[in-house]
Order: sequence, then structure tokens, then C-alpha cells
Amino acid sequence: MNARFLTTATLSIAFTAVALPAKAADPQLLNLVMPDVKVLAGVNVDQAKTSPFGQYVLSQMHTSDTDMQKLITLTGFDPTRDVGELLVATNGTPNTGLAMARGNFDAGRITAAATAHGAVTEQYGEATIIKDPKNTHGVSFLSASLVVAGDLDGVKAAIDRQKAPAPFSSSLAVQVSQWSTTQDAWAISAVPPSSLKPPAGAPNLPGLTNGQGGPFQTIQSAAGGVKFGNLVVVKAQAVSDNAQDATQMSDALKLLANLAAMQAGNDPTAAALAQSLQITTQGSTVNVQLSMPEDQLQQILKPKANVRTGPRKAVRPI
Repeated sequence: MNARFLTTATLSIAFTAVALPAKAADPQLLNLVMPDVKVLAGVNVDQAKTSPFGQYVLSQMHTSDTDMQKLITLTGFDPTRDVGELLVATNGTPNTGLAMARGNFDAGRITAAATAHGAVTEQYGEATIIKDPKNTHGVSFLSASLVVAGDLDGVKAAIDRQKAPAPFSSSLAVQVSQWSTTQDAWAISAVPPSSLKPPAGAPNLPGLTNGQGGPFQTIQSAAGGVKFGNLVVVKAQAVSDNAQDATQMSDALKLLANLAAMQAGNDPTAAALAQSLQITTQGSTVNVQLSMPEDQLQQILKPKANVRTGPRKAVRPI
């Protein structure tokens, strides 16, 4: 098993986190999270199959991801079918982080397929860790319904926490309870986004990158979530230094929304999104809400066909 295959096996779980219904985060998964976590996100996929939009997203994963097809063929594990809930967490250290999932896992078959393709295993206490050839990342099935994946040291620490939990901060726990019980997919940053090192290849976001100025540089913490239904509702919340900074951030967002709304002729979708945007402030907190009909969102996400324009060139006979 090469590194790419192991990465695909891990991230395929994460990619199911696109369309899911609200449910309180599983305590077993939360117990595996590192105590110094800075960013935590969660989704529940149990009812995604009953959501029209969820069914569409899952079907696209099956038809467009060749690595996932290889994973299913070799192991019988289908992330779109076998994962019930997912948590991802990081303390901000580069090249580290954990993905924890609850579902139905055939650990023996997956392990056999992994080792047949180059992976190695390590016994750590009562748990077996499947490691990539570079010995940097691993996956461990803690039971038939619980799996953890990530950097090797992080996976071992998570295994230890299964028996001896090390809770993260109570303030973050309150936010997790709030967002996980009201949103289908959610994410929380307990630290300023500008303090986090973005992944390699991530786009540069003006005002959020460390060292840049602008109203968004004052964000101290942030959270967001998505609720699916006939109307897809996206909510975001940012806490700034003070009420004045929050107002400046709100004004900047409204300006961007107005500019987008003026582009109805060139980009009707962006204009429609901007018109449905609601931005409010409450003290030092900025709240943003965006709504879109499910069928319209599905049309936006559909792959655009390559359409040839203009006459075809005649082929000269040889």
C-alpha cells in the first residue's frame, strides 16, 4: 500500500463530510481529540443517504474518484456507506492532525489489503496501527465501529486517551455542543485564523494570512456550520477584538456582498448568493447567514460539460 493509497483511505472518510444532519457529537470520538486542540470540525453522515443533496454528493464521489473505487475494490470499505460520523482535529502543528470516525469497519480485510500494498503494522498496546511506508502516518481500528487516523504520534496519543481521556477546554466543549446539535456539518477555530499555518497550496485570503492587515485580522475565534434541507443554510460567526473592529469587519463583508450583487449580468450565481446574505453584529461578534435552495446548489456543483464553440476545422485528406 503506497502512501497515496493510505492517504486516500483516510481522506475519503473526510470527504463524506459534505451533506449531513445535525446530531450531538459522539462522546467516544470527542474522547480521542487532543487536549490542546485549536480547530475541530464534525459531521454526521447517518442520514445523508436520505437527503436528496446528500445522495447527489455521494453519487458524485463514487463516479469521479478513481482512488476511492480502488479502495472499495481492495478492501470492501466504502466511506460513503460505512462511515456514520466524523471528527477532524488539529492543534495547529504542521503535518499533524487526527481524523476520527464511527461506522462499520472490516479491520481484518482492510489491514490485509494495506499490508499487501506496502504498509506495515505496529502493535501499540492492545491496538494495531497500519503505517504508511514512510512511517509518518497511520490508521488504527480501535473497534469494529471506531477508527482513528493521522500522524503516527497523534494516533498513539489518541489510543492512550481512549482509556484515559484528557478533555479539551470547557469553553470549546460548550461550542461543540452548540454547533453539533444545531448544524449538519460544523467547524470551530478556538484561535485566531491568522495564527494558523494554511495547508500547502491553499489560496491566500487577504486579511486572514498572518502578518497582513485588514479588518479580518482582528478575528480571535470563529465557527460555522451547514444545515441541509430543501433550503441549505450556511451560518458563520466571528468574534473580534471589540465592537468597533466587529463593525468594520461587518462593513467590509457588506461591501463585498454589494459588489458581488452588482455582477448579476456576468455572474448570476454570485449575485444571487450575495443578495441572500445576511450580516449582523452583536457586540464584538459578527454573524453571517447565507441560504440557497437545495436544487440550485446541486446545479452549481454539477460538473460543467466541455462544450466546443465555433465550427470544427476540416480535416485535409492524406
